[in-house]
Amino acid sequence: MMKKHLLILSAAPIFALAACGGNSNGGTDAMNSGDTVTNVPAGETMGDNMGTMNGMDGNAMTAAPMTGQDFANTVAASDAYEIAAGKLAQQKATAADLKSFGKQMVDDHTKSTAMLKTAAGKASPAITPAPAMTDEQQANLKTLESATGTQFDTAYKSQQVVAHQKALAAVQAYAKGGDVAQLRDFAKDAAPVISKHYDMIKGM
Repeated sequence: MMKKHLLILSAAPIFALAACGGNSNGGTDAMNSGDTVTNVPAGETMGDNMGTMNGMDGNAMTAAPMTGQDFANTVAASDAYEIAAGKLAQQKATAADLKSFGKQMVDDHTKSTAMLKTAAGKASPAITPAPAMTDEQQANLKTLESATGTQFDTAYKSQQVVAHQKALAAVQAYAKGGDVAQLRDFAKDAAPVISKHYDMIKGM
């Protein structure tokens, strides 16, 4: 009887290792099958970026579906960043198309903020978006504030490509499986607009 117990105990670590290995490989496969982030701004490592893609400092798409509050906060922070960055682009960009893009970001994301508040307010219970920017978004704005000339253009475009990748991933994910109907509808309406922005900035 003792030998039987010992055999069972000795086998337990093997099963535990196999389970960990399975989870690890599964996570690796999922990561490898996902979209790669390109045009990562200087000074931002891929590790930082992947962490932000998965958590966005607590505000972006995660493995588990975001709650309605999390999603509202994510969009509100994204809108706040886009509006601030767009205003800087209008003032500092040397390329006319980037100045124009910056103005469009201010206009479109101001509308997005209003639509988000309306949708969140219709939820039951009502949701109040918290537009607190992430550490990454704040750092990106500081980079834009200190950059001049064509360096600003390069930094702004690079940031916008990555920001729109993340925003598009977040709204598409919530549109498919979000827990608040009003915010799912908002996400479905927002996705094509963000996709258009993404295509525009990639083409500049």
